[in-house]
Amino acid sequence: QVQLVESGGGLVQPGGSLRLSCFVPGSTLDYYHIGWFRQAPGKEREGVSCISGRDGSRYYADSVKGRFTIRWDGAKNTVYLEMSSLKPEDTAVYYCAALSPRFTVAVWGLRPANYEAWGQGTQVTVSS
Repeated sequence: QVQLVESGGGLVQPGGSLRLSCFVPGSTLDYYHIGWFRQAPGKEREGVSCISGRDGSRYYADSVKGRFTIRWDGAKNTVYLEMSSLKPEDTAVYYCAALSPRFTVAVWGLRPANYEAWGQGTQVTVSS
């Protein structure tokens, strides 16, 4: 079973930056949309950002607009989530997953339902 692989989490001070990586193995996920999600203790998993596998369109949750950037590196089969101006409320386990291209990314991209190949998650802690 294909599974994406996240890395890059860690401890960072408020206002700091961090870059997460999501490796997308093989060719079975070609043209899939890739999404980043996060889950804080006691809270539901929420969509953070996603990138279309068709045209590279990018989508962001309102809470991260202007601070986070999602980027696809085709040469490395990796999707990056570049996070800046981090806040304590960004603290969570961050996951990446793949959404079939049969789903409209503008509608489903920030909803965890229908995503597959979830990674194991990487912890991001924003604290002084």
